Amino acid sequence: MDKTSPSAAAAVADIGHGASVAVGGFGLCGIPSTLISALHTQGATSLRVVSNNCGTDDHGLGILLGAGRIARVTGSYVGENKEFARQYLTGELEVELVPQGTLAERLRAGGCGIPAFYTPAGVGTPLADGGIPWRHHTDGTVAIASPAKETRSFDHRDFVLEQAITCDFALVRAARGDRHGNLVFDKSARNFNPLAAMAGRITIAEVEEVVEPGTLGPDEIHLPGVFVQRVVALTAQQASDKQIEKRTVQL
Repeated sequence: MDKTSPSAAAAVADIGHGASVAVGGFGLCGIPSTLISALHTQGATSLRVVSNNCGTDDHGLGILLGAGRIARVTGSYVGENKEFARQYLTGELEVELVPQGTLAERLRAGGCGIPAFYTPAGVGTPLADGGIPWRHHTDGTVAIASPAKETRSFDHRDFVLEQAITCDFALVRAARGDRHGNLVFDKSARNFNPLAAMAGRITIAEVEEVVEPGTLGPDEIHLPGVFVQRVVALTAQQASDKQIEKRTVQL
């Protein structure tokens, strides 16, 4: 039952080339930065990443992206990462854009063993009808476009069928956790972390504070240890290394 790994490097050592990886976080909030750094050092390439976004140019998944180690991204937001946009538009990166709520539910469904579900989000748009560019040619023309999805009417309202997402691995970050893998997330850092963890066949959690089993009350656990296979205890320095995406001050 002791799921602790000796280091982040040991925890990600078996993530191979071409592996699919669900990654928690939202922007730079709650990202598993230590595990991402270890994966960068480890050297796996052609990764297929599922995450709300790809961090920024210099932090989070942006590090792997900048090194050319990501082949495909399933996410909701390109925004703060210019390199992400450049690679997508020049055909270096395949991108499947998904409405944020749909992405969350696809991850949750994968973790719950639900193969697919119907949602009204995207009905009557290219998301359902197909044709959204997934990959471009170098000249900017479309190389691969999204396929049409099944739609169905329930109670005189149309819905589109979305498939669940499961990944080979998942990387997440938690504020507290025990050696059995039970996790607690801090406020907004909870974001996509529990959902990504559920979708991974092997889920690796970096934890700011690791406590003994039984310390966490059942009602305060956000993610049961059944979804977590490896726990990495962060050092004090790693735990405090939290980047701010957009610094604002009040005069």
